[in-house]
Amino acid sequence: MIEFNYQEVDFDFDESAHVVWLSKSILSEDKTEGEISYLFCTDNYLLDINKEFLNHDTYTDIITFDNTMGKIVGADICISIERVKENAFDFNVSFDEELRRVLVHGILHICGYKDKSDDEAKLMRYKENEKMAMFHVEHKL
Repeated sequence: MIEFNYQEVDFDFDESAHVVWLSKSILSEDKTEGEISYLFCTDNYLLDINKEFLNHDTYTDIITFDNTMGKIVGADICISIERVKENAFDFNVSFDEELRRVLVHGILHICGYKDKSDDEAKLMRYKENEKMAMFHVEHKL
């Protein structure tokens, strides 16, 4: 089950279309969907989480707490909407496109993809693009 929560942020978001797409993204990686909870929040809220749990004193767009057990993927995923908006501007893409990239980035992490090395980051970007292309395909589960 995929659910969305909001902490001091408000924006237009079609939850049902994104749930179907993210579920299909998980299935396309030969994984089973477990409990996945997204929290959309502010920069400062995510900064506090980053400091408390990861000892990082930096802003970030996403933090993924992986709860995967075998092939059943699960996570608590926190996304800074302010950071997504800024990155969309910096990368000259729409907010919706950047948000989808970040949403699926978290899913790919819990499916086992990493992005620390250049090769890992290249594969992650490839997979992000692959999954983003799936968003525009008719969604039926």
